[in-house]
Amino acid sequence: MAAITDKDHFTKAFNIEDTAVVLIDHQKGTCGWVHSIDAALLEKNVKILATFATKLKMPLVLTSSMEDNVQGLLLDVIQEAAPEAYAKRTKRLGVVNAFTDPNFEKAVRAAGRKHLIVAGVTTDVCLVPPALSMQAEGYHIKCVLDAGGSPTQLAEQVSWERLKQAGIPVTSTNAVITELIKDWSTEAGQIAFPLLA
Repeated sequence: MAAITDKDHFTKAFNIEDTAVVLIDHQKGTCGWVHSIDAALLEKNVKILATFATKLKMPLVLTSSMEDNVQGLLLDVIQEAAPEAYAKRTKRLGVVNAFTDPNFEKAVRAAGRKHLIVAGVTTDVCLVPPALSMQAEGYHIKCVLDAGGSPTQLAEQVSWERLKQAGIPVTSTNAVITELIKDWSTEAGQIAFPLLA
């Protein structure tokens, strides 16, 4: 893919039919390193994203890092909401920038979508590097900032600034879900409503 050159990717709405959801390293141990957002809110938003993608049959790409160490397995809410995607997750052996892991990059490409909704458990380490790499490869991405966080507020603010400098749109869980459904009266809207209520 060629790098994105158009500037209207900030204003283009994503659609269910051409979008995949990518969740990076939302592991039980790693979540304990996040202090810039309430842990229960982070977990709730990850559950919403995984559940919505699964129920709408959107591609859901999952990855974890060093599961056998302190990072642990992906959150139970992911395993329960998306068992098939969980079984297919890319288990990285230590590569920090997930998108530079050949198996994960292959999984993202196999999703067959040019629009990616991306969240990483830690914004500063798990989200920003792969987001930059994905954009460089020509993907249109939106980063969900309330489905992750950083060890400190400063680290989180720096991460937001890096995304802004790179021209990567940011969003929240509720905002991106409603952007996708567009109409509460649709099947997607009926699925989304109880998740967001």
